[in-house]
Amino acid sequence: MCPKNQSFMYYRRIIDEYLLEWAQKKEHKPLLLRGARQVGKSTAIRHLGEQFEHYIEINFEKQPAYRSLFEKDLDVKRIAPLIAAMSKTSVEEGKTLLFLDEVQDCPQAIMALRYFREDMPGLHVVAAGSLLEFALDELPTFGVGRIHSMFMYPMTFDEFLMANGEQALLDLRNQANEDNPLDEIIYTQLIDYLRTYMLVGGMPESVVKWVETHDFLQCQEVQDDILMGYEDDFPKYRKKVDPVLLRQTMRSAATQVTKKFVYAQVPGNYTSYEVKKALEMLIKAGIVVPVMHTSANGLPLGGECEPTIRKMLLLDTGLMLRLLNMTTGDTTEITTHILTATAAELVNKGTVAEMLAGLEYLHYLSPNLRHEQYYWVRQSKNSLAEIDYIIPWHSQVMPVEVKAGVQGGMKSLWDFMREKKITQAVRCSLENFGTFDYIDEKANNAVRHITICPLYAISQMPRLVDK
Repeated sequence: MCPKNQSFMYYRRIIDEYLLEWAQKKEHKPLLLRGARQVGKSTAIRHLGEQFEHYIEINFEKQPAYRSLFEKDLDVKRIAPLIAAMSKTSVEEGKTLLFLDEVQDCPQAIMALRYFREDMPGLHVVAAGSLLEFALDELPTFGVGRIHSMFMYPMTFDEFLMANGEQALLDLRNQANEDNPLDEIIYTQLIDYLRTYMLVGGMPESVVKWVETHDFLQCQEVQDDILMGYEDDFPKYRKKVDPVLLRQTMRSAATQVTKKFVYAQVPGNYTSYEVKKALEMLIKAGIVVPVMHTSANGLPLGGECEPTIRKMLLLDTGLMLRLLNMTTGDTTEITTHILTATAAELVNKGTVAEMLAGLEYLHYLSPNLRHEQYYWVRQSKNSLAEIDYIIPWHSQVMPVEVKAGVQGGMKSLWDFMREKKITQAVRCSLENFGTFDYIDEKANNAVRHITICPLYAISQMPRLVDK
């Protein structure tokens, strides 16, 4: 199969530049592309294959005959000519991209990756799979230090804009700042696109359906199919985890999203231990994204992490809304609110905006590392306070709050900044670009500087904060 013969429209992804950088390195390790099912891993690799003279794609689920090549031994100099013969495509170092898809169905192929690095270092080899993380857990070793991992997620808002042909709109947004905010017409267009993105989400198949039809109902059908695919995978996870429990835990994560996850709220009279085990499986599969509590007294944030206090995000806002529909039976009110609410109401009411902010920030970080997310909460009965996200910033702790406006709702942020002696923070909102200072009379009139990072511009946070 050669990607040059593909007829479908490819929508550019941020990870493309990282994949190309890997491919152009004189010395490169075999690559594991990791991420949840249906986030676009295979499509991105096929697109990369256009840069090569030869491209071979082996899907171990659809083409089980290839598994036998790895059963005798892991001598890649023996295996490579056999792959060339079976695929009728040349395997040449520096000229061929070899893609091993659904590689969890052939664990020996995962183990062989290290030997491609040692014995055929010039060959470009990429492996991916929908249940890859579980296969890696069961292997004694898969070449740590000899294999490079990249992590892939659903499409970001920026990628959504590009897929909709709005590069010019994106360029205007990327030039704006507090000194040069957006014109009203551009601002309104971005808000409208963000509303749509909240409902369509970033799963590539759903985005493609939206671009083709502009029909939310057809996008929802795609999302339902993706969720059913996830649930169909549950029996494959591990025999010790009840698929019914996995389904209930996933749906409970949707109802509890952005709140402290409470095991007892998962229906079915399961023990906390059973629910925790199921939740870890969903996290490993990339379906659920944990945000862990940190004391936030300094870096690294994980050094003061409390593992028993976590809130959960679903991997995609569109899928989260469909899960809520499956669980509660109706999301019409939520959908109507997203489409019609004022910008302030859209942020202040509901959890979609907070979840979107966390996912967007995560997805713009380097895919070459696995990143953790954190938040802060003080659970004193007399002084409840919570900061939506805590991020590291130039060796400092940076609080990030998702709020609608300057007035009201910022008491937790002022308390946190006062307690931690922090002078700078970020507010994610649907305002235009801007900044403001807060004079803290409770701390000798200390100045707290707040950067407004619009929810439609999370990718620009580094630029805005550093300015």
